[in-house]
Amino acid sequence: MSQPRLLSVIPPMTQLNVPYPSTAYLTGFLRERGFAAFQEDLALQLVLTLFSDTGLDRVRAAVDALPGKKKPRPLRNFVTHFDRYRATIGPAIAFLQGRDPSLAYRIASRGYLPEGPRFDQAFANYADDDSGDPLGWAFGALGVQDRARHYATLYLNDLSDVVREAVDPRFEFVRYAESLAQSQPSFEPLAEALAAPCTLVDEILQNLARAAVDRHQPDILLLSTPFPGSVYAALRIAQAIKAHAPRVVIVLGGGWVNTELRELAEPRLFDYVDYVTLDDGERPLLALIEHLDGKRPRLNLVRTFTRVDGAVRWFNHGEADVAFAEVGTPTWDGLPLDRYLSLLDMLNPMHRLWSDARWNKLTVAHGCYWKKCSFCDVNLDYIGRYDGIGAVQLVDRMERIIEETGQSGFHFVDEAAPPKALRAMAEEIRRRNLTVSWWGNIRFEKSFSPEVCLELADSGCVAVSGGLEVASDRLLQLMKKGVSVEQVARVTRGFTDAGVLVHAYLMYGFPTQTTQDTVDALEYVRQLFLNGCIQSGFFHRFACTVHSPVGKDPAAYGITLKPEPFKGFGKNDVAFIDPTGTDHATLGRGLNKALYNFMHGIGLDEDVRAWFDLRVPRPTVNRNIIARALQASGQG
Repeated sequence: MSQPRLLSVIPPMTQLNVPYPSTAYLTGFLRERGFAAFQEDLALQLVLTLFSDTGLDRVRAAVDALPGKKKPRPLRNFVTHFDRYRATIGPAIAFLQGRDPSLAYRIASRGYLPEGPRFDQAFANYADDDSGDPLGWAFGALGVQDRARHYATLYLNDLSDVVREAVDPRFEFVRYAESLAQSQPSFEPLAEALAAPCTLVDEILQNLARAAVDRHQPDILLLSTPFPGSVYAALRIAQAIKAHAPRVVIVLGGGWVNTELRELAEPRLFDYVDYVTLDDGERPLLALIEHLDGKRPRLNLVRTFTRVDGAVRWFNHGEADVAFAEVGTPTWDGLPLDRYLSLLDMLNPMHRLWSDARWNKLTVAHGCYWKKCSFCDVNLDYIGRYDGIGAVQLVDRMERIIEETGQSGFHFVDEAAPPKALRAMAEEIRRRNLTVSWWGNIRFEKSFSPEVCLELADSGCVAVSGGLEVASDRLLQLMKKGVSVEQVARVTRGFTDAGVLVHAYLMYGFPTQTTQDTVDALEYVRQLFLNGCIQSGFFHRFACTVHSPVGKDPAAYGITLKPEPFKGFGKNDVAFIDPTGTDHATLGRGLNKALYNFMHGIGLDEDVRAWFDLRVPRPTVNRNIIARALQASGQG
């Protein structure tokens, strides 16, 4: 195996609008090292095969085979309108791929696509006006393409509900069979699912996997599992290839592996894969290739698990990782960029950026330059090892990608892109007179002055997202965020004034957070929307991981961990007891309701207590504190 052929595969499910970048990075790196490397997106192929006229025929057969006369509403709607679904699925997919934009007028009329329960649910969330158009406020008179994409996405969601009811109860477009792998201490749930008869979805996926292996004839198959919702499908792929082409060496890696399987001791996983590698894949793969070629002993593998004499063994020779400057430029060669789907399932502007365009995914630097946040996995390589490159090399990579893909939009997927590197990149983009659009995640730190925001916007920055987390200076200090609420207001307003969309990641349920903290945080968020600092946001509930400072030292944050007994498999999220006893579940519903309305400009002058279903205290935050902070910095 002196010159092996390698195939990197994206298993279902990740994103449908763009390829997940892990295989592009690995394929680019391997090709620059002289290897015959290929990639396939089986997630996209599965969706396009299942949601086709012949795919719907097979789904209809599954529906008809279900016992009992009384079927759930999604199935009754599907059967009643089946001929219409079959006739429209191909054109609807082509429209979402951007191949038939004129179809938008028919889809937007609501007389073309059959409508199921997802349409009813969506329209129930929108206030109707005198025009009788429940989405008029969102799209206006000229938003035909957007409106049609939203309707076509609802149409696909209706069909996904049919698949879930009739074919595979675990099916999702993103979180496919997620519960089998998310912080799962035992392999048993996955083992049982993999031993069960294949569903229609499994059959299609395994046929696609066999075809990909026949097409590329790899010696090594690389399965990238970034999320728990891609693990079950990855192992179904591995199961098929073990039976179809047992000579192929199968390697499992990716973000889920890096966070969940660091203490792996379950030998049954190796019935499906041969090796499991942790953290960045370049160095472990080079070592594994040498080992398979007989040039390196097994003892000298790098960050690799394998099964030896029935037991899991860990091998780590301790070699330095490949420098970020030497990992090469990602390539999307071999992936059908014109077949991805531009979906619009939520009207949140940041969610639209995430799912509604074909962004080239790239990284400004490896790791996080801050790496102090107490809720973050700062002890793991993907956060803790910071390694950057110069602006010239970064923009060289951008130009190579534009030449290959024909797309000039970039999503920088850093945990937090470093300000100095962004400024240098912006200057280099302007020096080359390069036209690009880009967005990414940042920290709302004071180095992003209004002048810097204008420089970044001039280079093509269209949006930034960053963590405000809990809008409380006390909790921000406990989190070690290194920012204050007023600082966040000044920075975000600077971006807004420069014409850049700002999205805030928001958190609730952090250790010691009280009901008063939560009400005060929502008051700050209200004022940030009211004063034009942010236009989009998303609340998520704090989850403690074993790799974070909170998980490593829970007593310092006033909590007690409640770990499940470890049974040799996954270990990441961990439950905890917070003696403050705050009802975060009920408060969370109020937070999300408020945020949804704030993003639509509704309720910005109301008392924030009105959003909660339980009695909460009055905010202690001055109702004009953000406006005063902006005025003090000359931004009011």
